Amino acid sequence: MLVTDETADVASPAGEPPVSEAKARERERAENYPKHWSADVLASDGRVVHLRPIVPSDADAIVAFHGKLSERTRYLRYFGPYPTMPQRDVVNFTTVDHSSRVAFVATLGDEIIAVGRYERLPDGDGNSAEVAFVVADHHQGRGLGPILLEHLAGAAAENGVRRFVAEVLAENRNMVTVFRQAGYQVSRTFDGGVLNLDFDIDPTDALVQVRNSRERAAEARSVRNVLSPRSVAVIGASTDPEKVGNAVLTNLLRASFTGPVYPVNAEHTSVRGVRAYASVSDIPDEVDLAVAAVPSAQIDAVLDDCLAKGVRSLVVVSSGFGETGEEGRANERRLVRAARAHGMRLVGPNALGVANLDPAVSLNATLAPVLPGRGRVGFFCQSGALGIAILSQASKRLLGLSTFVSAGNRADLSGNDLLQYWDQDENTDVVLLYLESFGNARKFWRIARRVARTKPIVAVKSGRGAVPPALATGSDVDDTVVRALFEQAGVIQVDSITELFDCAVLLGYQPLPAGPRVAVVGNSTALGVLAVDAARDNGLRADAPVDVGAQATPEDFAAAVTRAMDSPEVDAVLAVFVPPVAVRVESYAEALGGAVRGRDKPVLTTFLAAEGIPDLLAVRDDDGNLVRGSVPSYPDPARAVLALTRAWRYAARLGRPVDDVTRPGGIDTDAARALVSGWMERSPEGRWLSDEEATQLLECYGISVAAFRTVTDESEAVAAAEELGGPVAVKATGEQWRHRPDLSGVRLDVVGAGAVGRAYRDLFAVSGNPVMVVQRMATKGIGCVVRVQDDPSFGAVVSFGLSGALPDLLGDRAYRVLPLAPRDAAELIESPRSAPMLSGYRTASPVNKNALIDLVLRVSTLADDLPEVRHLICDPVLASATGADTTDARIRIGPEPMQADFGPRRLR
Repeated sequence: MLVTDETADVASPAGEPPVSEAKARERERAENYPKHWSADVLASDGRVVHLRPIVPSDADAIVAFHGKLSERTRYLRYFGPYPTMPQRDVVNFTTVDHSSRVAFVATLGDEIIAVGRYERLPDGDGNSAEVAFVVADHHQGRGLGPILLEHLAGAAAENGVRRFVAEVLAENRNMVTVFRQAGYQVSRTFDGGVLNLDFDIDPTDALVQVRNSRERAAEARSVRNVLSPRSVAVIGASTDPEKVGNAVLTNLLRASFTGPVYPVNAEHTSVRGVRAYASVSDIPDEVDLAVAAVPSAQIDAVLDDCLAKGVRSLVVVSSGFGETGEEGRANERRLVRAARAHGMRLVGPNALGVANLDPAVSLNATLAPVLPGRGRVGFFCQSGALGIAILSQASKRLLGLSTFVSAGNRADLSGNDLLQYWDQDENTDVVLLYLESFGNARKFWRIARRVARTKPIVAVKSGRGAVPPALATGSDVDDTVVRALFEQAGVIQVDSITELFDCAVLLGYQPLPAGPRVAVVGNSTALGVLAVDAARDNGLRADAPVDVGAQATPEDFAAAVTRAMDSPEVDAVLAVFVPPVAVRVESYAEALGGAVRGRDKPVLTTFLAAEGIPDLLAVRDDDGNLVRGSVPSYPDPARAVLALTRAWRYAARLGRPVDDVTRPGGIDTDAARALVSGWMERSPEGRWLSDEEATQLLECYGISVAAFRTVTDESEAVAAAEELGGPVAVKATGEQWRHRPDLSGVRLDVVGAGAVGRAYRDLFAVSGNPVMVVQRMATKGIGCVVRVQDDPSFGAVVSFGLSGALPDLLGDRAYRVLPLAPRDAAELIESPRSAPMLSGYRTASPVNKNALIDLVLRVSTLADDLPEVRHLICDPVLASATGADTTDARIRIGPEPMQADFGPRRLR
């Protein structure tokens, strides 16, 4: 129950009597909590709650919180009436050491709405703690209990607590449900009417799945609050047609939003014929969404007004924030903190706005006067400046949208949140992303990998490593790694807005191809040949084009397309058409549309040089919206083929069964963690491990380094060679000599004492360093490099390539994000351009790829288990027909990086 009866002679929160020096130190420690424990979190209703450790200055607030609890809630929490909180308990509750006694409060504004705490048990091994929490009656049912439990468990793990116990009244069904559904393996015993719970808090797979499921539901709900409001207030609605506030209000009214719209303008009683209010708090009814179109200096007043009204979400179209420089970025961070403290999700600032084309909503809270028609494509655009042009292009191509969000500076709501929403949105089949930078790239990879299994995600990442300074987040990543992230997650990456729409009109209106076989049918031999060449260049299979001739009738053209569609040897059809002179083109389009309508194979055209969905090939519903079966057209057959190729590769990936992450056998994780823990205790700042230490750590994961000895003179070198037996390699040491055969820092296949002595003397003359390595020769093979590098966004990233200066110079490396499944490892070693060398290129023998895959999986498992391993490189790994021998390894350890996608749920 965690209610103490101990007395204490201490000052009251108001501080009238002086406190003892010991108590003063205790309170000082209580105020200095680990800052990373503070977090903004999403409740199950999608609204934001701030979580932080409790501090002594919370005394008055905790008393107020307790006073508002119902008698029933107090009884269930404290097993008795407990009507008032004695002073000694106030002090005890608010003065903790953040180690053996930890407490978190959930706040909304300045009000505490939930409290959770654990206290280490004095008996036993000291690794168990009693946990309890209570939520204000008005906020129960919002999922705050599980959130508190997650964060308490995270803090406990940092403090060496491994097990929680709890006492719960058997009648307290809600609390029992929290523990039961948290994902822990809970042991239960009854003692009278009390249920005793006992469970380990280590993050098991089941626990992580529960956490991710709750995160997915809460983030989707928060986006739904933005996109499906019941009412909208436009703050800064203006009568001046040149003002942003006027544009937003006008677009809302023109779109026929299904709920009430409230202009907020202190100087006018109405705007555009709609009654206006001086402030949001003056609006008589509830307000779900507020759109702020006021100068940045007035945002603080807007936030306070929205809090008083209970607004759920805020869209800020105003500029003057992060895009203006350091001062603007500071104001932007303050805006986010304030919005979240008020319980709101924020879109923007500097956003174009949000739109939902569902007739049940009809929301156009954007600066764009015209939106595309309704469809089943969700579009996230980070750029506000490009947003209007992008929407205009979508309209010209007749690409129908379900929802649209332009996040501007993306200070809060991001593409990750939208992915969570579209994953559950029944009105969205395809997702388009225009990204300028990443926030939490590792989380993006995790979410996108799941969503892409059911809905195509097409993304264009601008910048290519050159993010404008005003938009840089400190977590933007190299384009090579981004491409690997997209590939591994199943995201279709394109290189331009044009290619984005080329894919979208195909995926949005046509079925996916079942294979790579494409038939080209047309009335122009030249155009048909270009199409076939483009298909073959992109890895598709295409026979000679079917040319119906320039004199073919519409019926002839449609019949040829029908035959191609009916062929079991065809997976997709590309129809190319050049209008003959003085011929009614409409009849050909009608015939083509009739031939392909209702088919289960994709059809693309190069028709009249049209781009998008020509009206002649469109299929519409009763409301005039385009639906599946509409045939996209491309002005160039090469563009059509490129879109089809991407669709086929996506479909092929969907056809593969899900490959689960597995751990290789023969791994001793406990021994590895003990080693790293000991090294970190002696070198808390981190360091490079010695060769012997690196070998010892790798052996815990079943990775053997060819036997070696470190020597300091010629006699030791000779003795080491005799001990190792057989041919040896003698290597100079020092960073400038590692992996640099061009500097002659190694002698290979050395046999006999005399040869070893000469090798030692020669290398000493070259390097000037008496410290050398004598190593048993490994089986000769193709040199490879397996590397783990620490990325600021993804954490550990695994790369693979061939060893040597030329692959380094050409950047011929493939990358994957942890954790790796076996198929990920197999794709990794096949991805470099030089990978054919491993398959027996020309006269070379094929290597044992399974041995390489096993090595990559062991390295990735090590990096996933031990976040303190910041850099690891095995180079060279000699791949041969008999195996993969590691001859050299370097490992650097350091403080565990803070990864935003690990641990308890939190907003970035």
